Amino acid sequence: MTARRLANWAAALDVDDIPEVTRRAALRHLLDGIGNAIGARRLDQGGPGLSVARGLGGPAQAHPLGDPEAISAPAAAFANGVLMHALDFDDTHAGALVHPTTVVAPAVLAVAEEVGATGAQTVTALVAGLEIACRLGAAAPHGFHARGLHATAVVGPLAGAVAAGLLYGADADRLTDAIGIAASSSGGLLEFLDTGANTKVLHPGNAGFNGVLAARLALAGASGPESVLEGRRGLYRALADRDVDPDGIVADLGTRWESAGIGIKPYPSCQLMHASLDAVAQALAEAARSGTEVSASRITAISVDVHPDSVDIVCGPGTGTRSPRSIYDAKFDLPWSVAALVHDGAVTVDTYAEASIVRPEVAATAALVDVVPAPDARPAADAAGRAVITLDDATRLVGEVPCSRGTSGRPMDDAAVAEKFRGNAGGGEASEALVQTVLGLCNAPSVGQIPALAADILSAS
Repeated sequence: MTARRLANWAAALDVDDIPEVTRRAALRHLLDGIGNAIGARRLDQGGPGLSVARGLGGPAQAHPLGDPEAISAPAAAFANGVLMHALDFDDTHAGALVHPTTVVAPAVLAVAEEVGATGAQTVTALVAGLEIACRLGAAAPHGFHARGLHATAVVGPLAGAVAAGLLYGADADRLTDAIGIAASSSGGLLEFLDTGANTKVLHPGNAGFNGVLAARLALAGASGPESVLEGRRGLYRALADRDVDPDGIVADLGTRWESAGIGIKPYPSCQLMHASLDAVAQALAEAARSGTEVSASRITAISVDVHPDSVDIVCGPGTGTRSPRSIYDAKFDLPWSVAALVHDGAVTVDTYAEASIVRPEVAATAALVDVVPAPDARPAADAAGRAVITLDDATRLVGEVPCSRGTSGRPMDDAAVAEKFRGNAGGGEASEALVQTVLGLCNAPSVGQIPALAADILSAS
């Protein structure tokens, strides 16, 4: 059974088995996730999740990032999952359409702090969890989303359970049980897309929380179905309404690293609009280089190609015809985000501030955006982008990109990720120390410096 095969691989994994490029990628993603969590706190987002996690209390085992006081490991995993996802600035595996770091890193940080794991043990668990999250999602590309479910929330508890279980010292038998237990907490409805609610930010928190619980339950003697992935009432048939190739999920484990291809976001919005934003930005940059004057008042039309699988998610009812209903709604409104890019010249966390999303001039430009479904053999999050901006003198500005920035086709290096981290966390000695601590985690005696430095950053903000 596939759960057993994944568990066997994870239980035998050692940090020395992981290629240096894969370890470095995992640490970049950890740094990015931590920076997103700190950025959310600095912008006062993710507060309800943090407040509830603190209220759960429990023994002082792990810290919500930025807090000086520790709470129980499951509660800390919940808080950090919400915080890492609150800005929708977290990484994405294009083939899986999953945010791997937000469901794995919170469980890893919490349990590593709880048990006093070394940096090498922490990195091993992190890589194992990321790899499993990517492979489980990629086995049914867009399958969960098509059923109204958030793929991150479906596969997240399983990946978090394996990562937590490794740090607790679980063997392959207990990891198999943990996978089976965790799958019963999979879910995550996409109904928020039709209302402007921000329930999606809670999904990674739930995944981390349930992953830690599943690992603990397995170690306490609870059992989980070994057939939970391919069974007739298993994860894929029940939640994606399809069969999957079990051999494909585990193919080349340990030699082909899906986690090394996770993309890092340059924009704090849904990944499925990033190629369009890049194409628009390229068109505007080409106009500037050629000396063509472009202002929002001169634009008569904007056409953007969008992968058909993305249309319902970022170009749903009301997008382009009304102002966003909330900050989170704006992050899933491609026409409005394109219009904001035209007006502001960039899309940043400030783009999605309360005062920004109610601007009538941006809404007026959004009404000019025409979405053109453009089939692409690649997954939606890895598709090409094309935009055509028409001016009042009939000039056409064309922008085309092969894929969005930050994806495996156009990746960010250590320096770019560190710069994004500084944008989220601010500058200062504590921020620089945290960058070096995370990127050097393989050789650290523990993860203890990470929450301590995060707290220093927040206290100085």
